Amino acid sequence: MEFKAVCVLLGVLLLVSCSCQQTPAKKKPAKKAKDAAIEELQKQVNDIVHELNILKEQQALQTVCLKGIQIHNKCFLADTVRKRYHAASEDCNAMELNPAPYNAMGGVLGTPTSSEENDQLRHYVRQSVGPDEQVWLGVNDMATEGTWVDQNGFSITFKNWDTSNRSPQPDGGQAHNCGVLSGASRGKWFDENCREEKPSVCQFNIV
Repeated sequence: MEFKAVCVLLGVLLLVSCSCQQTPAKKKPAKKAKDAAIEELQKQVNDIVHELNILKEQQALQTVCLKGIQIHNKCFLADTVRKRYHAASEDCNAMELNPAPYNAMGGVLGTPTSSEENDQLRHYVRQSVGPDEQVWLGVNDMATEGTWVDQNGFSITFKNWDTSNRSPQPDGGQAHNCGVLSGASRGKWFDENCREEKPSVCQFNIV
């Protein structure tokens, strides 16, 4: 009887042991499926948030375009406050286009890339800043004298220097390292001392 009881007890223990070993095996696939579902939901949420942020930025840019002017795939917004080149550039970089918490940032000083764009920008400057004003452009040769680049450090493909007078532009040498667009000179460019204080135009690329 005792032997039989021991056998029964061993059998019960074996069954319990087998059950314990099988239970985690059944739970693991379920847990993996649950984790995969959570990851997929998180990905969908992230995608929605990303799309929402793009829409908010586009809305902010539309506000800028309404206040300023849209030229091709860019919006330009004049700043009539006179500043040095670096201050004007930093203010464009940090400009808030829409009230918190939906801020869109990252403008640069206006940099025309075609004759048509330059003409439209000149017209906008004459209307919004003044007919005889000069505004800072996003071009400079601070790094290498005579090599004019945009604010990302790339060589500029379009130039509109004033070459009609006795001193063709750019003519300032190391003293004049920052470019301006002149409303009075039909949108021609001049090189000026970066420490001078001038109005500016911020440029924002439309997403």
